[in-house]
Amino acid sequence: MLAWKPVFNQSGSTEFVFRVFTTVPELQFLLFLLFLLLYLMILCGNTAVICVVCTHSALCTPMYFFLSNLSFVEICYTTVVVPLMLSNILGAQKPIPLAGCGAQMFFLTLGGTDYFLLAIMAYDRYVAICHPLHYTLTMTCQLCVQMLGGAVGLALLLSLQLTALIFTLPFCGHRWEINHFLCDVPPILRLACADICVHEAVLYVVSIPVLTVPFLLICVSYVFITCAILRIRSAEGRHRAFSTCFSHLTVVLLQYGYCALVYLRPQSSSSVDEDRQFALVYTFITPLLNPLIYTLRNKDVKGALKKLISTKGTSES
Repeated sequence: MLAWKPVFNQSGSTEFVFRVFTTVPELQFLLFLLFLLLYLMILCGNTAVICVVCTHSALCTPMYFFLSNLSFVEICYTTVVVPLMLSNILGAQKPIPLAGCGAQMFFLTLGGTDYFLLAIMAYDRYVAICHPLHYTLTMTCQLCVQMLGGAVGLALLLSLQLTALIFTLPFCGHRWEINHFLCDVPPILRLACADICVHEAVLYVVSIPVLTVPFLLICVSYVFITCAILRIRSAEGRHRAFSTCFSHLTVVLLQYGYCALVYLRPQSSSSVDEDRQFALVYTFITPLLNPLIYTLRNKDVKGALKKLISTKGTSES
């Protein structure tokens, strides 16, 4: 039978340390500079998207409203992970208490808001392409705020359930080394000194509404979108309609490709080194590419960004 005794009933306090990437000082310094540069680029890119959407009336549409919130979630996610990660690269292994590890896991899993936002953005594209005459009547400001609130509320509920796994797992020692750079669910499960079959089952069950349900909604939306695009007679019209969906589809593939590899694999077939590599991609590459994908493929965003830069340059001069 599984031991469900909370870890707080154990003598002493449980704390974790993250395994260092390397012990070579030169490599530590290079990794620090690389990750710091990527983090600053993530902050600048996503902040620029938020500023452009908020300051230009031409971008006050549902699609850009959800895009700015997606950028905000990316900033929060990386900020929860990267500063602590950078401090551990150059310095000694700094322990993180169980409560701190649980708090980090809570905010990391709260990043599941991304997937609900991507599903909402797919619905927005469905209404815009399949029912263009009813778009303004359907995608009202009130509905957008309600859908955003629902996405955050669902992610909050599921995040609490996943974080509760930490506080019900028994740990036999007082200090554990995590072969990772963040407190994610899979590496923490490996450190428990009890049968974790039920916990793994809970992880899969919770992952279904976060990953599968939004993905199915996205697929259904794009089935209707594809049918509507194919009915467009002119090639130019089909290309214009598809180009409005290309950026969103690219981000969907990035987000779901990572999570399918990490969370939907059996733990017996996963490698801790692979998990760290996938997590590095999700922590740095995905938040960095998202604003680039939307700006490089979108004339409206590029035009608004140029106006924002020129306005700042004029004011400073």
